[in-house]
Amino acid sequence: MSVAPSVTRQVGGDGLVLTLGGDWTVAFSATLEATAALLTEPARQAAAAVLDLSAVDRMDTAGAWVIDRARVELADTGISASYRGARPEYALLLKEAGFTPIVPPKPTHLPTTVSLLSAIGESVYTAGYDLAEGVSFFGELVALTFRLLLNPMRWRWTSMTYHLEMYSLRSVPIIMLINFLVGAIVTQQGIFQLGQFGASPYAVNLVGVLGLRELAVLMTAIMIAGRTGSAITAEIGSMSMREEIDALRVMALDPLEVLIMPRLIALVIALPVLTFLADLAELAGGLIVSWLYAGMIPVVFIARLHSAIATETFAVGLIKAPFMAATIGVIAAVEGMNVRGSAESLGQNVTASVVKSIFMVIVMDGLFAMFFSAVNY
Repeated sequence: MSVAPSVTRQVGGDGLVLTLGGDWTVAFSATLEATAALLTEPARQAAAAVLDLSAVDRMDTAGAWVIDRARVELADTGISASYRGARPEYALLLKEAGFTPIVPPKPTHLPTTVSLLSAIGESVYTAGYDLAEGVSFFGELVALTFRLLLNPMRWRWTSMTYHLEMYSLRSVPIIMLINFLVGAIVTQQGIFQLGQFGASPYAVNLVGVLGLRELAVLMTAIMIAGRTGSAITAEIGSMSMREEIDALRVMALDPLEVLIMPRLIALVIALPVLTFLADLAELAGGLIVSWLYAGMIPVVFIARLHSAIATETFAVGLIKAPFMAATIGVIAAVEGMNVRGSAESLGQNVTASVVKSIFMVIVMDGLFAMFFSAVNY
């Protein structure tokens, strides 16, 4: 039968003796705090106190913590407190589950300039480390590609076909819709802005050259970075959390060959195809807006477009696509492999994958634009 915790006060040769009885368990959590207060209040005027535990019937972690907290509070007020009559198991419980005061850390206030410089330095170091890690990872993939070329039977065609469907066919609706809207918006703004100078027909040149060279491949790569890059990081990161990648290594299988290479090859094939469809969608958006806003019939639009663009205009966007795809795939794979065993780590690496991929896609687009301008292409 359970008995509520109790405290009896006696004055003996050892000073104030506080005899504890009953069950000091979490089942009496409603009365533990009130009973524990009786241990400290009557002892305020005493020089020493003894906590007699011989009459305690039951004790658990909650009771041990409350009793030991009372002993610490008595010691803080200058009263020497000790235990007596505790069973061996209770003495061990008081020792292991005893009260430990929480000392908040002292806040450190660094000067603003020092903290700013420290944050900048840490960011630069992290960026350099990520770049070196990405280059090293890409080197491993290149070496693996040569090994697979020498042994084509090791290519995982089924996995590659599956991921090609997921990255290309399933992405077509959103890619074409986004680029259709972008082409329509660029053309609409071109008609209204150029119309101030009587040059609204040149909006066709604007959407043709800008869309085929820059916007279509850039918007497609950004969408793929957000849709496919995050999926790759989440898939590989989840495998890393569940130790499936370690299991592959135990089975003498290379995770790069089994997991990374099929996804990377599928992505390199998918992005140029999606870029081609994005070109068509962007031009279709420009055609419809030109027809509605400027009264330019499709035949005239196509004729002006034919005179505004050349083969290299269309080729520039397609040339960029495989490089952007490889960059997105490598970043997504690196971030996925870096995931550790927590959901927080997975979320952080997925976010980092998308942000880094979009950043690198824009940087690569700028580098390609500078290169093609330098070679007059």
